[in-house]
Amino acid sequence: MLINTFIHIPGVGAVTEKRLWSAGLLDWHQVDSAGSRDIPAKSLMRIAACMAESCEHLDKNNPAYFADHLPAGEHWRFFPQFRKTTAFIDIETTGMEMFGSEITTIALYDGESIRYYVQGQNLDAFMDDIEKYNVIVTYNGKTFDVPFIEKYFRIRLNHAHIDLRYVLKSLGFSGGLKLCEKALGLDRGDLDGVDGFFAVLLWREFEQTGNIKVLETLLAYNIEDVVNLETLMVTAYNMKLKDTPFSRTHALPLPEMPDIPFKPDLSIIERLRQKFPFF
Repeated sequence: MLINTFIHIPGVGAVTEKRLWSAGLLDWHQVDSAGSRDIPAKSLMRIAACMAESCEHLDKNNPAYFADHLPAGEHWRFFPQFRKTTAFIDIETTGMEMFGSEITTIALYDGESIRYYVQGQNLDAFMDDIEKYNVIVTYNGKTFDVPFIEKYFRIRLNHAHIDLRYVLKSLGFSGGLKLCEKALGLDRGDLDGVDGFFAVLLWREFEQTGNIKVLETLLAYNIEDVVNLETLMVTAYNMKLKDTPFSRTHALPLPEMPDIPFKPDLSIIERLRQKFPFF
């Protein structure tokens, strides 16, 4: 879909882009041969110059250029082109506020491999591993996960960033990751009802008891977040395609769910719910 995109050109919005498609200008490679179409020559010259720059950044495998030039709700467009270097990430913390809180666990999924990082064990390994990718996908990561990571590790994540909160909101879905999942038919099974606040309780319980089953329950929850992000990304991509001429040719198959290496302990979840009924 990226090479069919024109709205990253200054002055080209959704309406103009659809006019270009209707005039037969369906991708970047057709710009040079578009002279006979119903597109003003001056506009074609401007588009051609921008397409040359776009092709250069695509050849250099630079998704950041497109992330910078596309609205946040349109970042879905560059996902397939850079999927092989995309990481789905999510963090859990000791509290929901950035100041005074710490990262407890991080989950990373690239469509093939699951990696997880735990405070006091291997958390710093995340800094090296994330540099293997040039795109990250989160839900609400622009206001929470990424600033939290950058502050905690004192680093900058310069990756192109697809925040599904904005993409899904443009499709009419909002209210948090779990609500979006339910609205789109994703079932959390034994982890239904567990959320970020509950993850804080799980970490506190692990710190107090050292019970490995508590940590495994937290990791099962954290990892399911990132695995579901891939499904949501593909689902949102296909839904956005329906408003373009490319829905039949560019649609992506839903990914297969990988085996999550940890299972939640239902007795622990139930005990904490009874102890903290407001959750």
